[in-house]
Amino acid sequence: MAPKKPSRVRARQPRGFGDRTSADLYAQERMLGIIREVYERYGFEPVETPMFEYTDALGKFLPDSDRPNEGVFSLQDDDEEWLSLRYDLTAPLARYVAENFEDLPKPYRSYRAGYVFRNEKPGPGRFRQFMQFDADIVGAPNVSADAEMAMMMADTMEALGIPRGQYVIRVNNRKVLDGVLEAIGLGGEENAGRRLTVLRAIDKLDKFGVEGVRLLLGDGRRDESGDFTKGAGLSLSAIERLERLYEFQSSEKRDPFLFMPAAELLNDDHVIGEKSSTGALVLGNPRVLDFYLENFRESALVEQGIEELRIISKLVRSSEYGTARIRLDTSVVRGLEYYTGPVFEAELLFPVVNEKGEKVVFGSVGGGGRYDGLVSRFMSQPVPATGFSIGVSRLQTALKNLGRLETTERLGPVVVTVMDRDRMADYQRMATQIRNELNAPGQPVVPVEVFQGNPKQFGKQLQYADRRNSPCVVIQGGDEKAAGQVQVKDLALGKELSAGIEDNAAWREARAGQELVPEAEMVEAVRRILARRAG
Repeated sequence: MAPKKPSRVRARQPRGFGDRTSADLYAQERMLGIIREVYERYGFEPVETPMFEYTDALGKFLPDSDRPNEGVFSLQDDDEEWLSLRYDLTAPLARYVAENFEDLPKPYRSYRAGYVFRNEKPGPGRFRQFMQFDADIVGAPNVSADAEMAMMMADTMEALGIPRGQYVIRVNNRKVLDGVLEAIGLGGEENAGRRLTVLRAIDKLDKFGVEGVRLLLGDGRRDESGDFTKGAGLSLSAIERLERLYEFQSSEKRDPFLFMPAAELLNDDHVIGEKSSTGALVLGNPRVLDFYLENFRESALVEQGIEELRIISKLVRSSEYGTARIRLDTSVVRGLEYYTGPVFEAELLFPVVNEKGEKVVFGSVGGGGRYDGLVSRFMSQPVPATGFSIGVSRLQTALKNLGRLETTERLGPVVVTVMDRDRMADYQRMATQIRNELNAPGQPVVPVEVFQGNPKQFGKQLQYADRRNSPCVVIQGGDEKAAGQVQVKDLALGKELSAGIEDNAAWREARAGQELVPEAEMVEAVRRILARRAG
């Protein structure tokens, strides 16, 4: 009996994870460079933390279970310690600061970019691995640091080419939200899980609408696929009290004191208390904040949070960041439990077409806030902190939609072709010479390579160079070697010149775009071709 052939492994990409092409990565690199420059302008410096952390270090927002892999990817090491892939970049920073507290300057300003992982159900635009780019100030207790964060994010959006009026940085305060939750009976550590469920439900207002959020605040919601999400289990009176703040007063009417469509805010001349050119109240109007004070008089947290919002508003206005750039918005929640004060969200206001063919506002590309308790979990002293995180992949998609991200294909390598496989040493020497002479420190890289495929069919080598977007190829057969010469072929010019030639013999005779030069002039010939392509 013949032995059974081994089964072939099927090539398939894990759900929620994505491959990235060189064009995507080059575009991302350019975008990260712009963000990095803005962050450094504000005095931030880079730091890097590992992808894995001990699970208990990731924060109390994670579930407490024997196998903590709900929401995160976890495993046990050989010491039977639970490790998890980082959920975000903030909790690892808190651990790093706590471990190095005595050696770091305070306040400590840092930025870092890296992949984070979510063990959640993937879907359109929802991934299990994605990149974030964070900036944080640890050791700054005053809300002036939060105001500075909001201003830096506005500067970042504009540095990336997003024009004023097509983005807004929205600011709220979790003290206001936490005070409201206390007032409806969800105070205390024993209600931490329910508070988080409520906050995440309110955060889904734009996505699920009024009815969907009401279900999540109650018993729960079943989505179109049949999956059921357990709700917060609030009473009807508590739900109605929340809806007075965060929802439509009815299915037809929106509360004018709490919401204002972004399109109604036309310029930067508004201050708190003014009306827009359409007559709508500017979000952040004192009447909005007074509405909270009037309805939740029993909460000192609400009062404290509103006072901090007033201070932030004054600070950003004094630096001429008007409400078209940074705006108070009491609908901003942010889903994580560790936020303790001001929270921010960067929202893009231009429309895009979604997977259903509908025009929708692009939405959030980043967020963050104050997390005064996260570093303190590791220490015996309070350590205030605030930070902001950009969703890199989502922002990259937005810039492509705006046409603000260069997506043109990068110039490929100069290819040294192989006419005689016994002369590989000669070809490697030629490639090394070109590589060394064309790549000066601090200048754009010119890649150079020797063709490493099957050299039998020369036409295949030219096809390869063409697919790599190569500017030129270097050719040296036996005759050229004996004469001390090389052929340098400009591939783009060759295509242009040969476009009108139909006869093969005429094409070979024309040697379109091809130049025969002495070996000593090889590099200069390549340099001329590169200059033509650059011009």
